[in-house]
Amino acid sequence: MSRQNSPLPDLETPARAAASHPWMEKLARWGYAAKGVVYFIIGLLATQAAFTTGGKTTDSQGALVEILNQPFGKILLAAIAIGLSGYVLWCLVQAIFDPEHSRKKKEAIAPLRRIGYALSALGYAGLALTAVKLLIGRGSTGGDATKDWTARFMSQPFGQWLVGLAGLAVIGVAISYFYQAYKASFQKHLQLHRLSRTQQKWVKSLGRFGIAARGVVFGIIGTFLCLAALNSNPDEARGIGGSLAVLANQPSGPWILGIVATGLIAYSLYCLLEARYRSIAKPN
Repeated sequence: MSRQNSPLPDLETPARAAASHPWMEKLARWGYAAKGVVYFIIGLLATQAAFTTGGKTTDSQGALVEILNQPFGKILLAAIAIGLSGYVLWCLVQAIFDPEHSRKKKEAIAPLRRIGYALSALGYAGLALTAVKLLIGRGSTGGDATKDWTARFMSQPFGQWLVGLAGLAVIGVAISYFYQAYKASFQKHLQLHRLSRTQQKWVKSLGRFGIAARGVVFGIIGTFLCLAALNSNPDEARGIGGSLAVLANQPSGPWILGIVATGLIAYSLYCLLEARYRSIAKPN
């Protein structure tokens, strides 16, 4: 048989089999736990900054540096790096194979949700890479990644438009978080039957408070990305740490920062509950 008539290799089948492997569920759960640890550190440091003199507002990279500086920091950071990598793989599975079957629910936002999973995979892949660089001594413990990436995009053709569109997209994500918090729709992904009624109420409260706090932070990030695009000034961009600092500088800033930071701690606890009780569907 000639090469022209030979069938093309089926690449989807092995990929789907890999996505359905029992280790994928373990990596996904590890990923939710790692994500929870990162947000816990961000929230804890911001809470300390709001109410004491020992904390600071920082972003995800700053949280990784804090982990590295702890006793047995390299071991802890290596575990976080593996977990973040697992979360990246799970996001890719959600984006490509749609194991939760969102496309079958006739939801207009289903395609956007899958795009969101792909973007989450990209963002957490960068964070996992940062963790690896810190482990091997090549990572930076300073700087602002959001401003750096904004400057890189702005240096490209139509860079201002790209940054502006990114800002609008992040604001859209923030709105979706507020909607999730209001509707408590996140509960459908959890195995609530394994919890008592009282525990279910706590999970619902933690999820609502935490996701709403995350919405506040993402709303600020998106707003400043839009401002950076309008003014052609990447220095106006803000990441998580910069957004928390903006809250601290408002009237009654310590209280506002304290509430949002406590919400991020609540979100971290919700992520840990996801690691234990989330329904991890496998691709068909």
